[in-house]
Amino acid sequence: MKIIKSLLLFAVLGIGAAATVMYSGVVDVAADEPHGDLVYWFLEETRENSIKKSAQAIEVPDLSAPELLLTGGNDYEFMCSSCHLKPGQRESDMSVGLYPAPPNLSLFPESHEGQEHVDAAQADRKSFWVIKHGIKASGMPAWGKTHDDERIWAMVAFIKRLPTLTPEQYQILTAID
Repeated sequence: MKIIKSLLLFAVLGIGAAATVMYSGVVDVAADEPHGDLVYWFLEETRENSIKKSAQAIEVPDLSAPELLLTGGNDYEFMCSSCHLKPGQRESDMSVGLYPAPPNLSLFPESHEGQEHVDAAQADRKSFWVIKHGIKASGMPAWGKTHDDERIWAMVAFIKRLPTLTPEQYQILTAID
């Protein structure tokens, strides 16, 4: 009985502490002030592990068809480039203003934090899942609400090739017909 009372007391104290923090306004939610190291680590680990688990059963189609680059390139230009950048671009008003900062997808994945040991199929699954479902409170929208899977896979195919493109090649692939 004493253990139950102790657990109940800890639960009440925990809820009280959480409510105090939540309603006091002491937590800074400004996007121009970074999280502390522990909070940042916790949120990043939670996000990465959630995406990894959610994406593990996704079947990756053949992404080598050239027409995927044209479809995906056009969508990337209009939906993604302002945050995730273009070849030769290092920042934009959107990429600088978002926190956490969106990855620069025009760079090779090895240069993205947390992407050092991801195999290609898993990277494709994760890209598809993130594009389709978005990420809460990050500025990444859920494009699956307005785009079918085929179109999302075209964006994944384009993003795979993006780091290899010159600014001129990018311009050609993203030009409107």
